[in-house]
Amino acid sequence: MRTLVEEAVAQTLHRAGGETVRLYVAACAERMVPLVLGLRADGAGRDTDRDFYVECVRDLWCADRPLADACERVRVLEQFPELQPRDEGISGAADTYAFFSALVLRHALVANHSGNVRAAMSCGHAALTAMGMLDQNTGGAVFGDEEKRLQLLSVSGEVAGLWERSVAAGRERLRAVLSRTALDSGRRHGLSNPGGTPHSGTRGDRRH
Repeated sequence: MRTLVEEAVAQTLHRAGGETVRLYVAACAERMVPLVLGLRADGAGRDTDRDFYVECVRDLWCADRPLADACERVRVLEQFPELQPRDEGISGAADTYAFFSALVLRHALVANHSGNVRAAMSCGHAALTAMGMLDQNTGGAVFGDEEKRLQLLSVSGEVAGLWERSVAAGRERLRAVLSRTALDSGRRHGLSNPGGTPHSGTRGDRRH
């Protein structure tokens, strides 16, 4: 499969491996998981799922060593609604971005455990695919380019500020998707000017 991951990123992942792979996927997950938290995991009865998402991203940043229970976390995640197959496929912005968010985390956990560069690139590819869709849906070209820049930063060896920038990027993506879903909802209900964008405080300040 042709990947959207930049060649320079792929080469560095292959060359450096180990901690560089784990840091790369941690940053990808940090930027994407706010989407599933804000769009789906806030639902009734999903407190445990929400905690699981948050804890996985937090623990992925401990990139000096693989997570001992990464495989078990993958098995748990694969039971979540976001990753369940549907006969009718995925439709709607919320379901689409929640799926990509969970998919990025799944690939991140696999890559963290195995150090497999292909899994890491699948993680980055999924994030870039989702951001390309978001650019198309919002009529801009900012999210995909930003994701490429941050992926390059995460393998550069100069990672000061990577966590902060990834957190900020995740919040901006959630705002954009919430705005889009609010607009779509307003159109379905015949509203020319739907109400203000919902706000979801989905991120805590988790410094490591």
